[in-house]
Amino acid sequence: MAKKLIVSLSPHVHTRDSVQRNMYGVCIALIPALLTSLYFFGIGAAVVLATSVASCVLFEWAIAKFILKKEEVTVTDGSAVLTGLLLGFNLPSNLPIWIIIIGALVAIGVGKMTFGGLGCNPFNPALVGRAFLLVSFPVQMTTWPVPGQLGSYLDAETAATPLAVMKNAIKAGDASILEQLPDSIDLLVGQTGGCLGEVSALALLIGLAYMLARRIITWHIPVSILATVFVLSGLLHLSNPIYASPVTVLLTGGMMLGACFMATDYVTSPMTAKGQIIYGVAIGFLTVVIRTFGAYPEGMSFAILIMNAFTPLINTYCKPKRFGEVVKK
Repeated sequence: MAKKLIVSLSPHVHTRDSVQRNMYGVCIALIPALLTSLYFFGIGAAVVLATSVASCVLFEWAIAKFILKKEEVTVTDGSAVLTGLLLGFNLPSNLPIWIIIIGALVAIGVGKMTFGGLGCNPFNPALVGRAFLLVSFPVQMTTWPVPGQLGSYLDAETAATPLAVMKNAIKAGDASILEQLPDSIDLLVGQTGGCLGEVSALALLIGLAYMLARRIITWHIPVSILATVFVLSGLLHLSNPIYASPVTVLLTGGMMLGACFMATDYVTSPMTAKGQIIYGVAIGFLTVVIRTFGAYPEGMSFAILIMNAFTPLINTYCKPKRFGEVVKK
């Protein structure tokens, strides 16, 4: 099954695509972000990513072999490696190893293998793991090291993230607080605090360009998310200066990681182009609402998980035209 990829209803078109090829293709697209996170966070990023990937691969193999007792263990298809990378990119670089292992167990064991493995999970496994850790260990998950510290990752100096500054400005009703935000160049390059996957919007956009060029994904989901967020945040900024500019909103937090790599997951996103645009617009809308009016500064993860639940409904109402169907006059 690892060599087969079913992405739509019949008629099927045979291509060189396979699960393994696409999974490792996304992993390759994450290399610029990986190198950037290693540059800014050093040993901390290396420990978090290595622990996350190794734990996800180990848990998937163990569950498939000893609990589900599958004859064919498809741990080499790249999906466990990708889940580990995405989970690691959603974690701070000073997170204790034992918490990372728990997150990997929840991501693979609960978010994926409980439903039968790859292709059966209704929610993005990496986001299931992140949401569990955020609720269970809120202090550790919201303590952000300052970029550029390459010493002991558990003893790194911490600082507020741009999202926290933006949330404080909204709570205080004081637009002058936004002056504490880094400039757009720093946000684009990655000289800011946050999760490993939040540091460089440019690195993530390079990965997006690679996936689009290789046709691993289509433009519908990332573009619809980013366009919706830009328009809504722009309207908020014009109505009141306490809200950050739309460019700043796009370059902060998990916006680029979520739009480019998390929301585009094959299994948990709609199949048709129309459905993907509806899905992306809804994620963008929910992200802005949660960021602006919710308790958490970040809303991308929760928005994607909410829309994962609506994917079957979107697929029901956004079906491709039946092959051979005669159009009624």
